[in-house]
Amino acid sequence: MRQFWKGLRRLALWFDTLFETLAVSALTLMTLIVTIQVITRKVFNFVFMWSEEITLLLLIWSGFMGVAVGFRDHLHIAMGSFAKILPKPLQRALDKIIPFSVFLFGLFLVKYGTEFTILMHANKLPATEMPVSVQYGIMPITGVMTCIYGLIQLAGINTARHLELEEEIPE
Repeated sequence: MRQFWKGLRRLALWFDTLFETLAVSALTLMTLIVTIQVITRKVFNFVFMWSEEITLLLLIWSGFMGVAVGFRDHLHIAMGSFAKILPKPLQRALDKIIPFSVFLFGLFLVKYGTEFTILMHANKLPATEMPVSVQYGIMPITGVMTCIYGLIQLAGINTARHLELEEEIPE
C-alpha cells in the first residue's frame, strides 16, 4: 500500500510540474509574441494578424493557471491579522473553511466553465478562426486543479511548492 501512495504522489507531482510549466511557458510565449509584434510594427510596418488573438489567449490561459498555482501555494487573500485575534478553536475551523471554500470555487469553475466553453464552441475567433471555446477551455481545467489542491489542503497536507522563494514580511 505504501508503494501505491508513493506512486500516486510521484504522479501528482509530475502533473503539478507539468501544469506549472505550461503556465510559465504560456507567459513566456506571450511575451515573445508581443516583442515580435512591436518589432515588426515599428521596424517593418507590419503586424501579424493573429498575434493579438494568440496573445489574449495566452494571457487568459496563464492567468487562470496562475489562479490554481496561487491556491496551491496559499497566495490567495489571507487575513492573518484577523485570524490571529480569534480564539484557537476558530482558527482551526478557519484552517478547514478556507480549503473547503477553495474546493467549492474549483467546483464552480468546473461546472460553469464547462457550460460556458460548450456554449462558445460554435463561435470563431476572427483572425485565427479557432473556436472561441479555446479561450475558455482553461476554466474547467483550472477548476479541477483547484479542487485537487483544496482537497489535499483539507487533508492537512501543505501543497506549497516553492517555499524557498517566499519573502519574510514583517508583522
